Amino acid sequence: MASVGTIIWLSSELMFFSGLFAIYFTLRAVRTDLWSFWPDQLNIPFAFANTTILVISSVWCQLGVFKAEHGQGSRTGSLMDVKNWGMREWYVLTYIFGAVFVAGQVWEYANLVHEGLTLSSNAYAAAFYLTTGFHGIHVTGGLVAFLFIIARSFSARRYTHAQATGAIVTSYYWHFVDVVWIVLFATIYILK
Repeated sequence: MASVGTIIWLSSELMFFSGLFAIYFTLRAVRTDLWSFWPDQLNIPFAFANTTILVISSVWCQLGVFKAEHGQGSRTGSLMDVKNWGMREWYVLTYIFGAVFVAGQVWEYANLVHEGLTLSSNAYAAAFYLTTGFHGIHVTGGLVAFLFIIARSFSARRYTHAQATGAIVTSYYWHFVDVVWIVLFATIYILK
């Protein structure tokens, strides 16, 4: 039931992001003058590197899911023995990469504000900050979920099916946020 509920909830999140894309494309169609200058101010190589970090975090997350599905909540060997890592170690790595992504987004915002592009500057800025900002909030929510899953793995004496289910539905959310960012990146940074 948790999986079905999560998928239904993610469907509503998809509608939310669809609305943000509709705003972006409507403003882009109406105010073409803004899209002729401001997109050139974006640091595409940095955003690509940041996107790569988020995509890699999804790989780490899925490796953690595989371990959770096999009932391995934590590592069975030394920390340097990666092949014996459990769900916890992969999710800690996912968390770190996700936090680096959010920090990168904050750094990008700071640079854009320094260049004069603030939320209230124009329609382009509003569309850019709303779409990427709401995504950043969703990533931060995923990071909080990872903290709960990781903490739960420390508090249990035995890794159970219920804990594995929590790890799996958290991965659904993380992969969803990853796919949304790939579409956002292609739309905002690549599409001319």
